[in-house]
Formats: sequence, C-alpha cells, structure tokens
Amino acid sequence: MKVLAKAASLIRLVAVSLILLPGLVSAQGRVVESESHRFTEIADDVWFASGTGSVFTMSNAMVLVGARDVLVVDSHVTPDAAEALLASLRVITDKPVRYLVNSHYHFDHAHGNQAFPESVEIIGHSFTRAKLAGEIGNVLEEATFHSFSDGVPTLVANLERQVAEENDPTRKAQLQERHRVQRDYMNAIGDVVPTPPNITLETEMTLFQLAGRGSREIRLLHLGRAHTGGDVVIFLPRERIIFTGDMMLPGLSYMGDGHVDEWPATLEALKALDFDILLPGHGPPMMSKDPITNFQAYLTDLWSKTSEMHRRGVSAEEAAQQIDMTNHSDNYGQLRQPGVDVRAIRRIYTLLDN
Repeated sequence: MKVLAKAASLIRLVAVSLILLPGLVSAQGRVVESESHRFTEIADDVWFASGTGSVFTMSNAMVLVGARDVLVVDSHVTPDAAEALLASLRVITDKPVRYLVNSHYHFDHAHGNQAFPESVEIIGHSFTRAKLAGEIGNVLEEATFHSFSDGVPTLVANLERQVAEENDPTRKAQLQERHRVQRDYMNAIGDVVPTPPNITLETEMTLFQLAGRGSREIRLLHLGRAHTGGDVVIFLPRERIIFTGDMMLPGLSYMGDGHVDEWPATLEALKALDFDILLPGHGPPMMSKDPITNFQAYLTDLWSKTSEMHRRGVSAEEAAQQIDMTNHSDNYGQLRQPGVDVRAIRRIYTLLDN
C-alpha cells in the first residue's frame, strides 16, 4: 500500500450530529468523519463509506470490521481516492485490511485496487478479473471510461475560468475548492493501472469473519448479469444488509455495459434475499424493496420500446431522442420529456444485433 504520511495529519475524528439516513442512523449509531470520508455505522462494525468532497471518490464503499481484520468493498475511482480511504480507516479501526471485494469492474469502483497492499486479497467475479486483466479489451480504452473521463479537463478549465471571474469571496472560495478537487482527480487518472482480482468466483463464495459475537457470514453472490457481466452483491444474512454496487441504485443505473434484457430477472433474485437495508454503489441506503420493482418495470419497458425502434430501423441516436419513458416519472422525477441516455440505447442495439 502507498502510505501517505501527509494524509495521516489531515485525518480528524469528529462527532457528526446530523442524521444522514432518516430512521436509520439515529437508531443504529455513529457517523464518523475523516478529512476525505464519512463512515456511517449501519450495524455493529458494518460501515457505509462515502466521500466528504475533499477527494473525488465518485462511489460508495462498505467496510466490515472484524476482531482481527477488515474487509473493504470497492476501491473508488483512482489510486489517490483509495489511498484516502485506506488512510481514513484508522478513524474507525486499527485492524489491517485483509480482503478487498470488487462489486464489478467499472472504473469508479475498481480503479483504486492498485493502492491496496500486496498482502490484501482482491476478490471479484471471473468476468471482473478478465476485464481488469485486459483479457477482454482494455478498460482504459473503452467507451464507458472515456464517456465519463474525457470531459474532466474541460470541466477543470471551466472551473478555473469561473474562479478568475468570480468576485464574491465566499463563492470564489467554493469554486477554488471544486477546481482543486477536480484538478487532483484529472491528474490522478493518468496514474491508474488496472489491477484485477486474484481470487474469483462464478456464482457464490462465503467468507466468515471473526467478529464480536462470533463469526460474521459474508456471502458474495453473482445473481446474474445486470449492470455488467460480473456483478457481485455482498450479503450479510445476520445483519440483513446487502451491498449491491451499481446493480441497484436509488435512481437509474448507467446501462452502457448492461444486460438490460437479463437485468430484471437478476433483480428478482435480489428481491428474494432476506434483507432490510440495501447499500448502493452511489447514493443513500434504501430500506424498501419497492425501488427494485420500480427499476424492473423501467428496464422491461425500455427494452421493449428500444426493440421496437430497432425493428423499425431507427438509428440508436435517433431512438435515444425519441423514446419516451415519462410514464415512469412518478419514480424517476428527472423523466420530464422524451429522451434517454444514448449509451444505453447503443448497448441495447448491440445486444439485439447479436
């Protein structure tokens, strides 16, 4: 692991009085912060990690603290972000990290893998390994990575211009901080060396972590193809908690590498598991299975409408402008007019062509 001495001096333990998760944090316990991360204790020694904004993390993580060691789920978007996470762990534990689990291969969840010590075992689906090992293309050259990353230099330049033009001291300071965070992210992208899991699973793996009340059962499950070809959920049966990565989010998931036709069935398998709290790869926790049903309906409808456009010979770009999903606006408020992410439509067209 790359140890950042300066990061240690930045870490601060604070008591956070705000309630981030209504009906959850107030009942479940602590929220602890470092300079870069906010840790919410969902159950005893089960922590939901998100960024504070001082470092661009782009995704959530989960941290399971055992009696002897720690398991981390997902490594954020760059080695710098992962190093900040690793340095921040000391505000909740002094135990060493033993395992890192990748929920899937996407850059915002796995491009921090290289920052973890060589002693840490990295676990993921065999598809995730194949992608990050370069056996199925180069993830740094794929459309998904470029579509999210190529615009960062322009964003940094725009923020720099806004800082120069801003006269209000408070607003200027806010823009300067945003510029710093995005500039640091831009510079860190070039340091990424995709690092694959060294332990893989196909459908299921179970770990037992020595914890305060005996052994914590940690089930790693590939329920089917969904957001990618190798999504893994992390299920804690005793705690009735599940971490889903981007397979299930509070809002609409990115679909540019998805298996939209298979995704609803995979979500049905997810609903069959006995959990009360769902921790997503982005956004706040969910304490109901209703959003899963809503997303299944959206996916099924999108596949149907896109298939019809494909059958009629409409281009993916035109279909993306014309497809009307506003009938789902009660569940997804951003759906105010026709039009969907063209990356999703291109992906569905590829699946239909094959």
